[in-house]
Amino acid sequence: MGKLIYSAHTSADGYTVDATGSFDFTAPDEEVHGFVNDRERGVGTYLFGRRMYETMSVWDSWDTTTEPRVVQDFSTIWSRANKIVYSRSLHAVGTRNTRIEREFVPDHVRALKESSREDLGIGGAMLAGEALRAGLVDEIQLFLSPVMVGGGTRALPDDARLTLELLDETRFASGVVYLRYRVAP
Repeated sequence: MGKLIYSAHTSADGYTVDATGSFDFTAPDEEVHGFVNDRERGVGTYLFGRRMYETMSVWDSWDTTTEPRVVQDFSTIWSRANKIVYSRSLHAVGTRNTRIEREFVPDHVRALKESSREDLGIGGAMLAGEALRAGLVDEIQLFLSPVMVGGGTRALPDDARLTLELLDETRFASGVVYLRYRVAP
């Protein structure tokens, strides 16, 4: 059975994007990027909301041959994974191994977890919020950047109360801190 893992890069005050929609403050350096790659290797399927999918879809067409090794590595990780995009407005997808689902149905995700040999990743704060409220998320992995942006899209929903158990923490030279939590049942 696969675990459903929510991974998010955030500001220190908990936002994935700022009030203008920018997430440039979360851009990882090579050390963090390599660490992220190692976490993502075990993910066989990604669940995305439309906006996160559109942001990530660049990895499908980007020629990374002249990019640093960590970028090339993530491109390979992304390409091999299956992707499910939850959207009512998206009519077609332009990436490999991708399908659209019109509704987020918790029972369908539960069945996907039970039948999966690999872990599942969920991306996008709104979709992850739905999964957290439905009790589907097994782990939360946060990469906190050393910046406060004062507003935007929160990484974690306001209306979910969960008990978390700290499993791991890592500090990087850039000031980014990684926190890995298990969501208590």
